[in-house]
This record gives sequence, structure tokens and C-alpha cells, in this order.
Amino acid sequence: MQLDHYVNTIGRHLRGRFGERVHKLPLHARFTCPNRDGTLGRGGCTFCNVRSFSDASDAPIAQQLAEGRTKMDRARRYLAYFQAYTSTYAEVETLQRLYAEALEAADIVGLCVGTRPDCVPDAVLDLLAGYRDQGYEVWLELGLQSAFDETLARVNRGHGFAAYADAVSRAHARGVPVCTHLIVGLPGEPLERSLDTLERVLELGVTGLKLHPLMIVKGSRMAAAWRRGEIAPAELDAYADVAAEMIRRTPASVVYHRVSATANAPTLLAPAWCASRFEGIQAIARRLAESGAQGSLTDAPLAPPAAPGTSAHYLPHATPVTPDPPCAPTC
Repeated sequence: MQLDHYVNTIGRHLRGRFGERVHKLPLHARFTCPNRDGTLGRGGCTFCNVRSFSDASDAPIAQQLAEGRTKMDRARRYLAYFQAYTSTYAEVETLQRLYAEALEAADIVGLCVGTRPDCVPDAVLDLLAGYRDQGYEVWLELGLQSAFDETLARVNRGHGFAAYADAVSRAHARGVPVCTHLIVGLPGEPLERSLDTLERVLELGVTGLKLHPLMIVKGSRMAAAWRRGEIAPAELDAYADVAAEMIRRTPASVVYHRVSATANAPTLLAPAWCASRFEGIQAIARRLAESGAQGSLTDAPLAPPAAPGTSAHYLPHATPVTPDPPCAPTC
């Protein structure tokens, strides 16, 4: 069952722009996080252990890209995905050097940069906007997780919804597309609360979304609470029900980069279904097949491929109208 029959997936979007399959190549540029290094806090978010999803690497960017290509045999073009930790957390000169190194290869057609809403100063947004103006595919991936400050405090995010709203506003002013990460089933939130988060995110405007079920991984502070029986991640059916409803409520112009998530063995503790890349995706696709696709997707054809040297047309202020690598929620 093909998810992109019912969802405006990133694969569908990229095929529409480039006329062929484009894959993301994850990169670890040895960034850290202000919620770990003492600037805002120590220990990071309670759900976080990035090593569960992205192996640290001391290899140069070009070498990491070369190694990533060997695992992707169905694409000839790629996005350089700065995935691990907070990938804007450095001086802008350092970021410019790293991003430029990734874009040197002719088969790299753009950047995805994962970061926190409170770590995107104007200089970084100007840098990303410059790459987009050159015709590169550019995505700023912001880890929000929930639109409710009490939940963000509970999981030790170190920022509130206002920081996200500010970052989105400044990104949109520069034409930088934003992909927002949301976690369904955070402690203290019923699953349906994610529908309220979605509504608040759509009200501000967003170009892309990435959904994650709550996962418990070794090395996270949440793992101890799970062992004590204080929290329990969602079962597959419950998660698929809520995720499908979120997708149905999303305008067809918004690109879904992910609708579920996996963790690498052996660090995944729960839920067991997240060990499979396809269980969550297929469960969501079945529900969408039964009760309706994303927005008005059935009436929304793929965009034609963009001419070389031009930017795709984005809708950064879209509001509701009547395979990616294993992925952690962005730091």
C-alpha cells in the first residue's frame, strides 16, 4: 500500500520537483546542544539519546556522503541532511563551511538542517535563504514536539512555543521552508492533544511536518520512568488512528517528511513496533485508504520539475483550508 497515494510525502514532493527519486543522506557534524552543554541545561530532553538514531562520526562531510551513497542504490540525487543534535549551533562561519562542503558534490541538490527553534539567529536564516535563492532545495527542520509549554517543560525542552513561533515567522520572512517535528504521546498528554498541537502549528503556517511516536530508548532519562511503569508509549493501532487524523486535517500543500519513526537495535526499549520501518507507515496508510487522504490531495497533482537553477514554489504561509534515515526528534 503506497503512502503517497494518500499523503503529500517528501518523496512525492521531490519527484515532482526533480523528476526522479531523491534521497536524504544523514550527516553528523559533531554539533552539540545548548540543552546539554550547560548553556540552557544538562542532559537534554528526557526522550533523547541521539546515538540511538545517528552514529557519531569523526569523518569529514565528503566521506560521510560517500559512505551514505553506498547504502542508497535507488537514487542519483541526494539531500545533505544535517541530522544529529542541533545543526545550527555554531558560529555562522563554521556553518557556512560545513554546508558548503556538503553542497560541493554535483549530486547534492540541497540541504535539510535539523535544529531547535531557539537556535536559528537571523544570520543562519540568511545563510539558508541564500542557498535557496541559488536553486537548492532547503529545509529548516525545527524540533517543536508539542505546542504546549507545560509539556515542553515536562520533557525538559528548554524553550516554549513562543520561541517556535518567532523562528517560524523569521524563516517565512526569508522564504525558508520549515519542517516541524511533532511527537505523539508525550508524557502527560493524551494522544488526541496532538491534534491541538497540529492546529496551532498550521495556524502559524508550515511547509512540512514530521510525526514521531514517543519512543523509549536506552540512555534517555525517560527510560528510567518507563522501567518504573510511570509512562507507556502508544500501541500501534492508537498511534495510527491519531496520526491518520492529523494527516487528514493537514492541507495538501504541506509536505510530510515522516509519519512514523524507528530506532536502531538494540537501543529501542519500547514500543516494539517501532523496530520495524514499515509497520507504522502501513497502518496509517490503511486508515487513510478507508477514511480519506490528506487535505484535498486527490485533487492536487504533483508539481512539475523545476528548471535547473530555479527554486521550487513553496507555500510557507499555508494554513488549513475548508525514505528518510532512522530519525530522532530534532534536538
